[in-house]
Amino acid sequence: MRIAPVATLLLFSVGCAADEGLRRGLTFHAPFDGKFDATLSADDPASRVRAGGKLAPVTPGPDLQFAEGGRFGGCLVFPKKGSTRPEFTATKSLAYGTTSWSTTVSVWLKLNPDNDLEPGYCDPVQIVGDDVKKGFIFLEWSKDHAPRHFRFAVRPLFHIWNPDAVGWEQIPDERRPMVKMEKAPFASDRWTHVVFVLDRINDHAAPPKARLHVDGRPVGVIRGHDLTFGWDPATVRLVLGAAYVGALDDFAAWDRALSDEEIARLHALPGGVDSLRR
Repeated sequence: MRIAPVATLLLFSVGCAADEGLRRGLTFHAPFDGKFDATLSADDPASRVRAGGKLAPVTPGPDLQFAEGGRFGGCLVFPKKGSTRPEFTATKSLAYGTTSWSTTVSVWLKLNPDNDLEPGYCDPVQIVGDDVKKGFIFLEWSKDHAPRHFRFAVRPLFHIWNPDAVGWEQIPDERRPMVKMEKAPFASDRWTHVVFVLDRINDHAAPPKARLHVDGRPVGVIRGHDLTFGWDPATVRLVLGAAYVGALDDFAAWDRALSDEEIARLHALPGGVDSLRR
């Protein structure tokens, strides 16, 4: 019987330990393999949409469908700009706290922003509460740039980030709590992995920060801003597909801030987040 070289055994051991670490704090996973609901959630796993002021189950339609050929198995596809925005209750999944809040959100996206998106802002992922003036977190493509900028923003209480009550684009970049990519690696023939991390938001004993990672690599950090939120914890939700046109897969969250090394490992998992759940 052939014995594996020591180096191979060590690499396997390190990989197993890294995967075990990534399992810690995994609180939400929606692989979108033929169903809209999450398969893991610390809250209600059901995905819902808002219609006429009420919540209803998500069903396939002209602006939201399932497709084969996702990054891992099936995926969601938003064929056109529409009003269908699946959302998930996420108070526990994101571990929102009024005195300290850390979380990580991971998603895979596939689109050509300049060809596929319609005019206006596009937010493939949002974290919202009871009022956007009490806090608003989003991934977005800008509306007026060519190529369109990809941005990650953490907007705290309205009077903090926008004391003059002006438009988002009127605020200089250095004053906006965001990370900007003028040229991001999105394309219609490849999947792009996006992860953002919130670290000690609402914790006034330590400086808060937020990080953006793309394809396993750190892109930028939001720091030096007051990131105080005022949400009612019971209202925190994850929302997908605001004006988005493209594919989306392997949506997951942790109730803690993943490290740079953990995010690189997450990006390299051959089976995505499902690899951590076997």
